[in-house]
Amino acid sequence: MPQQPARGTRLFTVTADTLVAVDFGPRTKRRPPGPYGRLFARPGTRAFTLANLLARLPMGMFSVSAVVMIAGTRGSYALAGAVTATGLAATALVAPWTARLVDRYGQARVAVPATLVAALGSLALLLCVRYDAPAWTLFAAYAATATTPNTGGMSRARWAHLLDGDPDALHTANSFEQAADELCFMLGPVLAAFLCGAFFPEAGTLVGVVLLVTGVLAFAAQRSTEPPPSGRTTTGATTTTPPAPSPLRSPGMPPLLAVCLALGAVFGSVEVVTIAFAEAQGHRTAAGVVLALQAGGSCAAGLLYGRVRFAGPAEDRYPWCVAAMTALLILPLLAASLTGSLLLLSAALLVAGMATAPTMITNMTLVQRRTPDGRLNEGMTLAVTALLGGIACGSAVGGWVVEHLTPTAGYGVPVTAAAVALLVALAWPGVRTAAA
Repeated sequence: MPQQPARGTRLFTVTADTLVAVDFGPRTKRRPPGPYGRLFARPGTRAFTLANLLARLPMGMFSVSAVVMIAGTRGSYALAGAVTATGLAATALVAPWTARLVDRYGQARVAVPATLVAALGSLALLLCVRYDAPAWTLFAAYAATATTPNTGGMSRARWAHLLDGDPDALHTANSFEQAADELCFMLGPVLAAFLCGAFFPEAGTLVGVVLLVTGVLAFAAQRSTEPPPSGRTTTGATTTTPPAPSPLRSPGMPPLLAVCLALGAVFGSVEVVTIAFAEAQGHRTAAGVVLALQAGGSCAAGLLYGRVRFAGPAEDRYPWCVAAMTALLILPLLAASLTGSLLLLSAALLVAGMATAPTMITNMTLVQRRTPDGRLNEGMTLAVTALLGGIACGSAVGGWVVEHLTPTAGYGVPVTAAAVALLVALAWPGVRTAAA
């Protein structure tokens, strides 16, 4: 039996007047891993990321599930909106305190009991709706869900801990986290609407609770990647270092939070106005798909943004990101005003969404740099709280404009809010000054 040639060898032969060369070497070359491949090659990163995504998905489910559940059984969208607004306000008050405890005592010790309290609040809301309890019990139950920890902030804190000293890798990690936020925002409401419609009104809330508790428990179990509490070293010994000052006192932090407030108004107004515009066109059920396209454009842009390496500091490109977001938000206004086509509006929102992730990624990077050591989760939760406050304000203003003017005019609200964010980014020196 003839011996097979070894891999990598070349054989030569002559046929008539032609020289034939046969190469037995491998046909494919192994490419070096990209930035995301290098990011998740680190031990433990895939495990805590998958668990965190599982815990983060319900964040986009609970409000939609609550509205469907309350409005479907009580017949009042006003009551449903008031209950969810109360929960949003309670979260804005409680979330920074929860984040401060997470920084001080550790993610596993605080996040698990805080999640269990929030899960009991969601279950209490479900039972109150199911058994026709008085309306005030709905407000009390939903307010109890405010203890839900900032799962996205905890994941970003782990990346900051693992990637300390590697700004390029941290930029990639922040980009991935923002894309994950957009993905959960895109899939959560769709999943909640499907569960509530296909099964029973309480199904969305029930599944959300299961996903949240399971995800947080799995995330907290990944102790090897957990950052040490601010009062202890990595060996567990107690330190004598005085506590770090509040992130609110850090130079440049107030204007960043002001920008977050304005950007939240963009998100809240776009959601309300788009639903109203779709309903005016006779396609209310398509509003979720239209908003999902905007989130999808942001998700894709975020992943692409994470592969780019920038030479200058984030402070220099931050105003440009906000300016691009402001300019692209004019497209939905033009599509609604000039054409009135829901299809063209969808395309305009898809394009406009592509500036969202780069802006938020850069914003979170600046927040991380300005947050004192040991209080990172609190700093990022303050940014999220500002976003939630802006979403509430944007929803209210957008709803007022839609009701008193037209849905088309409502698309002027996000443009105005983005312009305010741009003015703050340009006029407040603390935003554009690199952290010491």
